[in-house]
Amino acid sequence: MVIKGEATVVKHTGSHYMLSILPDWDLFPAVLRGKIRLKGSSATNPVAVGDIVSFEADVPEGAVVSDNVTLENPAVITAVKPRRNYIIRKSTNLSRQTHIIAANLDRAFIIATIDYPEIKLPFLDRILVTCEVYNIPVTIVLNKVDLYRESHKEMLEAFHEIYEGAGYTVMEVSALTGEGVDALREACNGHVSLFSGVSGVGKSSLIKALDPSLDPKVGEISEVHVQGKHTTTFYEMYSLASGGFIVDTPGLRGFGLVDLKKEEIALYFPEMLKASENCRFAPCTHTHEPGCAVKEAVEAGEISYDRYSSYLGMLDEEGKYR
Repeated sequence: MVIKGEATVVKHTGSHYMLSILPDWDLFPAVLRGKIRLKGSSATNPVAVGDIVSFEADVPEGAVVSDNVTLENPAVITAVKPRRNYIIRKSTNLSRQTHIIAANLDRAFIIATIDYPEIKLPFLDRILVTCEVYNIPVTIVLNKVDLYRESHKEMLEAFHEIYEGAGYTVMEVSALTGEGVDALREACNGHVSLFSGVSGVGKSSLIKALDPSLDPKVGEISEVHVQGKHTTTFYEMYSLASGGFIVDTPGLRGFGLVDLKKEEIALYFPEMLKASENCRFAPCTHTHEPGCAVKEAVEAGEISYDRYSSYLGMLDEEGKYR
């Protein structure tokens, strides 16, 4: 008996996928039918975790699609439904290839640490800009605060000032001590949320703290490079016992912007967008024009120089890609 339906992609490993008909959590395997390409997309992965797909499955009479459909008889993904949003990145090695990290997200939590590994603001700002582009509400989660709250007090305070001043919510948590975990769990409840960040920031440990029944791989910090070793090698969605779903991603080492024109980048820095209303010229690149309100705000300390520096780096990056 062939049955047809729609389900959400919850795991992607090579050429194989796991699907579930959310909000039920009843997984079954699937493969692609031929070459599925999304119109106008240059992404290396035509199907991403979070995608809603059409499928067909050959099951015994009276059976239901569930984990009793083995990999020897997987469902077949026949189409990808239109995405309401997604997170996409480009490799920073100047490759033109892009990769969809996740689709159909309610919100994104960018996991970071002030130290161990040391935070890289340009990397963080690129993810934030991408979330702004695709209208995905984003929260910055500072993990491991028990390790550096006292030793890096000034850096921590400066970080809050920069990003809360730009309009973002910044949460402090510790997967080890449990601080802030209840608040984060509540924020995830009822939503499909992305957890992303560089290697070593403790995403997997944080997911396990949110739901001890889950078992994501937990990695170690490389003492040589003081950065995380990759532990998550594929994209996977988890169902939280408290409610909601988390999309976990491999630790990212690079994040290139996609589908952004040079003159558009400043529109996705909330604090720069607000200040630019008073620029003398429009459009304004906020680099050399006289009467630029953004440059004046940076000089006055009203806009973080670090954020402005990230913006200039993105302008340069856009030129390289073109």
